[in-house]
Amino acid sequence: MRLANLLRLPSSLLLASLTLAIAALPVSSDEVELLVLTPDDFDKTVAHGVWFVEHFSPYCGHCRNFMPTWKQLVQENANMSDPGIHLAQVNCAVHGDLCKAHGVDGYPQMNLYRDGAFVEMYRQPRSYDILTSYLSEHAEPTSLPVLPETTEVPVVTAVPDPVPQLKVQEYRDTYKPAVPAKDFNPDGKVLALDDKTFQSAVDEGHVFVKFYAPWLHSDEPSYSRCGHCKKLAPIWAQLAGKMQHKLAIAEVNCEAHDSLCRAEGVPGFPQLIYYGGKGAGKVEYTSGRKLEQLKAFAEKVSGPPIQELFYQDLSARIEEYPVLYLLLHPYSDGAVVNDVVEAAQALFGSPPVFTSAAPQLYEHFNVQPDSAVVLALKDHDAVPATVYRLPATRSASDKVALVDWLLKNRLPTSMALDSDTFQDVMNAPHKPLVVLAAAPPTQLQATADDVQRIAKQWRNAKGGPGVTFVWMDADKWAKWLKGMYGIKADKEAVCGRALVTFFGPPQGLVYYDVDQYGVKIQLTTTSVFSAIQGAQAATIPYKHSENIVERMARYLNGKLTSIESSVLLYPWRTLSFIVLGILVVVFLARRLFSSDVDAGHGVYRKSDRLD
Repeated sequence: MRLANLLRLPSSLLLASLTLAIAALPVSSDEVELLVLTPDDFDKTVAHGVWFVEHFSPYCGHCRNFMPTWKQLVQENANMSDPGIHLAQVNCAVHGDLCKAHGVDGYPQMNLYRDGAFVEMYRQPRSYDILTSYLSEHAEPTSLPVLPETTEVPVVTAVPDPVPQLKVQEYRDTYKPAVPAKDFNPDGKVLALDDKTFQSAVDEGHVFVKFYAPWLHSDEPSYSRCGHCKKLAPIWAQLAGKMQHKLAIAEVNCEAHDSLCRAEGVPGFPQLIYYGGKGAGKVEYTSGRKLEQLKAFAEKVSGPPIQELFYQDLSARIEEYPVLYLLLHPYSDGAVVNDVVEAAQALFGSPPVFTSAAPQLYEHFNVQPDSAVVLALKDHDAVPATVYRLPATRSASDKVALVDWLLKNRLPTSMALDSDTFQDVMNAPHKPLVVLAAAPPTQLQATADDVQRIAKQWRNAKGGPGVTFVWMDADKWAKWLKGMYGIKADKEAVCGRALVTFFGPPQGLVYYDVDQYGVKIQLTTTSVFSAIQGAQAATIPYKHSENIVERMARYLNGKLTSIESSVLLYPWRTLSFIVLGILVVVFLARRLFSSDVDAGHGVYRKSDRLD
């Protein structure tokens, strides 16, 4: 259209034409420097850290309306020293294939990526406040704020308000770490338990019991009935001395008290079990039996169930423990400390539980003031893996839920599987799925790095605490790998491969070795995530690590053990059932035989009629 003809148009039509022409122009980004990715740099850019990527079209009205909000988010993010999340865009009008590859089917679409892996698509309203909250929730800062090097209060000219300090002092005066109300080991000697004293001792708790079989006093080793018991005896006596006034050290002679040991499910000797007390449960000790190893376990279970944490010690504690719990609570809510102490008894001292009411920690973890929460800090990471919010009014079901949450989160996301940690993983109360990778010593570190990387991605993707990632030395565990999974510990069999195992009901000892596509599980994020999701959703078949004969034997043994335990626990009830069963059989037999005899002597019955 020539300029002269354009000028002859009505003013309203001219204005509408100009508006449409301007609307069709691409969105300008001169005010704020926006990062726009292309197929050449997309993968390598989002490969590290957390990325929030907007896929847009410059000809999309919704995209143009959203652009000011996006610029504001970019500006706010750029002003942070360590935002923990990066923002970028992809122009789908120019790079349609890239957008299609990332599942973009509308504009604007925002996707979250973590270390190169797609996490989720943003589906909430596109308001600034909601987006800011979303970015803060998924951000992963790479550094902690600088902690003060001293606890001394700086000199100020104004007189500080004494009220907060009084609250802190009042809290420290009223909060006393729980200590045993009784001296459980006054003499520092081993306590011999029998059928009469055992139950009261374990109900009272705070007792470490050795179940053993005796040995004949002879210098000839062939006469020894339990060589391991004989070797442990002097160490056990030394342990009792080390734990004087701290923890009761006891023993049960299973030859003299066979029914007691059977009722406790003792399969072999010596077996070491710590009892926390009535309602607190018990835990089997399965680690080394040197004095220092036993003492370390005894110190752990006998120590305070909860300790106070100061802000300046936070980094050191995170570095020290692979898993720790931190209770943040208001000064005024002292009852919550008692509730957590009670729930923490189920942990038997591992992992440790800390508590604090310090405002600095509330601010550091971005927790709402005057609320009570328990943070699970894992893998030496300053960002909580998960948070448990305690209600203001707590019922019995809330306390049960807290215990369940503590047990489910007690393992690190990833760890080495060795003789010290094997029982902790495979006999964990919450029966986790275990992603297992084995490698020979020369490649063990590289395998460990891969497992830790995948485990971190699973944790960051909020995959849940029901999965634990482990690696092991294939040479040291060659027999176990062969017996459990039929895997020969050679490079071709174990390197770059993983298994998803499941130890616990309802399936029993089972494992998965393929992902949802039927491909052998590889040590990659995509393959492992697919296998985990398939195992959880029961969309892939599992394999038994035991043959049918072994499974049947285990089933029958479990039933017999259950019956035996029931008989020992309820002898009079069992006797009553037996007597009742005999009477029923006799009654039925009498009816049967008496009916036959009566029929033979001419007693009339309907069944004797010919019609």
